Amino acid sequence: MHKWIMSGVFFAACALAIVLMFTLPGKEEVAEEAKPTMPPVTMDAGQAEALVKANCITCHGDQLQGGMGPSLQKIGSQDDVEKIYTTIVKGKSGGMPSFKDKLKDEEIANVAMWLAEKK
Repeated sequence: MHKWIMSGVFFAACALAIVLMFTLPGKEEVAEEAKPTMPPVTMDAGQAEALVKANCITCHGDQLQGGMGPSLQKIGSQDDVEKIYTTIVKGKSGGMPSFKDKLKDEEIANVAMWLAEKK
């Protein structure tokens, strides 16, 4: 009787492993999901500055000098536009929230392009 129970548990474990093998995403899918794609936009500095003032100065300061969040005055010399875009979309652990539900993709791309020019 004990052998039958162990055989059943083994069979169930194998079946579960096969199901998971075909349903879990692969490395490529996870990497693609992890890095959002920036939409093509033409930068509008006025709109970007207005969005930053409305959403970012609480943490990054009214002159982007930093505060609760890091200084963004020279962020373009540290990160490229894609990395800035990804950070705004996904946020960062330790306090930076995601803005994907607060701003449109085009607005985030515009802000990322504007910040990337800060060198």
